[in-house]
Amino acid sequence: MRADRQRRRRRKSTAAPADPDPGMPRGMLSPMSPAAPQIGVLTISDRASRGIYEDQSGPAIEAALRDYLATPCEYLRQVIPDEQPLIEAAFRDFAARGCALVCSTGGTGPAARDVTPEAIAAVADKLLPGFGEAMRRASLEGGVPTAILSRQTAGTLGSTLIVTLPGKPAAIRVCLDAVFPAIPYCIDLIGGPRLEGNPAVVQVFRPKGA
Repeated sequence: MRADRQRRRRRKSTAAPADPDPGMPRGMLSPMSPAAPQIGVLTISDRASRGIYEDQSGPAIEAALRDYLATPCEYLRQVIPDEQPLIEAAFRDFAARGCALVCSTGGTGPAARDVTPEAIAAVADKLLPGFGEAMRRASLEGGVPTAILSRQTAGTLGSTLIVTLPGKPAAIRVCLDAVFPAIPYCIDLIGGPRLEGNPAVVQVFRPKGA
């Protein structure tokens, strides 16, 4: 009898612990919540990349997007010089990381070192010239006659939308105000994550039922 009781105690002490989630196969963890969408912010400036002055344009883009978006996002920021191979590589890297949106600032004018439009043309699957048209119109209507010198544009790279913006923080907000309502739906169309706008700040456009 004593030997039987000892055997029963040993069986109880070596029994496998209860599975914390009976609905999951043993040994697997419950799935984590999906990661937040990523947004790349690329500052293109010889002087900012050398530390001659502090980058203010990249933070201005991030601040504007945080205002516009109700969807929590992760922001990835980078500062590089006006070198076309570096710009192309940065666009490709942000897309490879899975960024839904990449906004660059700088390098869109007519100067010899302004090569951002050439870089996006080299990497994009499709160019979206309507973005540049809307941004230039908004700047012209705001009383900036030199807006006609800007070569801002946008394009797609896989499921990433790339938008090239001017270098000055005030101009960045004017241009983003003009085009942001179309950005979430554009990302929908190219297979990116659904981004919701903050209706108190901006009215995002999606066709009925989209």
